[in-house]
Amino acid sequence: MQRRELLRLLAIGSALPTIPSPLLAACREIHTSVSENPALKVLSPREDATVTAMAELIIPRTDTPGAKDTQVNLFIDRILAEWFSDEERTRFVEGLAEIDIRTQSLFQRNFVDANTAQQKEILRALGEELAEAAAALANNPRSYRGATPEPENNFYMQFRGLTLNGYFTSEAGFTQQLHEEIIPGRFDGCAPLPATARAKGS
Repeated sequence: MQRRELLRLLAIGSALPTIPSPLLAACREIHTSVSENPALKVLSPREDATVTAMAELIIPRTDTPGAKDTQVNLFIDRILAEWFSDEERTRFVEGLAEIDIRTQSLFQRNFVDANTAQQKEILRALGEELAEAAAALANNPRSYRGATPEPENNFYMQFRGLTLNGYFTSEAGFTQQLHEEIIPGRFDGCAPLPATARAKGS
C-alpha cells in the first residue's frame, strides 16, 4: 500500500462503521512488526509515556483490554518511523511537546506527571477545540476555500485517528470490541453436515 493511501485511510478509518480491508491488512502487518520487534524507533521514552497515557485515556481498560494493553503506543511509533515523512514526523513530535506546554501552563507539570483528572481536562479542551473547528468548517466552508483542512494539521485529530485505528486493528480490539475474526470466512473441511443438508444431498 502506498504511504499516502495508508495515511488517508488512517485519517478517515476511525469514522467509518467498518474497517476497509486494505487498512486492516496494512495495520495488521504493523502490529506483527511491533510484536516481533517492540523497540521504539522514533519516540523518546518521555514522548512514548505521553502517547501511552493519552491513548489509554481515549481507550481505557475496562472488561476488555485498553490502548496500553494492545501496544497502541508502539503502533503509533511504527507509523511515525515507517509511514510519516520527516515533516509529518516533526509536526507530530511538536504536537506532543505542545501537550506538555499546555499542562505546565495549567498545572505546573508535564502531562505524564499530572493526575488523571488533570490529564482528562487537557484532552477535554483539545476535544472542544476540535469540535469548534469542525463547526466552523460546517458553518463557513468558504473560509477553507472549499477544501476540508488536512487531518495532519490538527494534532489531536491525528492522534485520535492513530489511536482508534491502532486499537481496533489489534487482535484484541478487532475480536473483543468489534467481534470480528482476523481471518474471516474460516473453512472447516471436516465439519459434519447438518442432517437437513445430508437429506437434500442423498
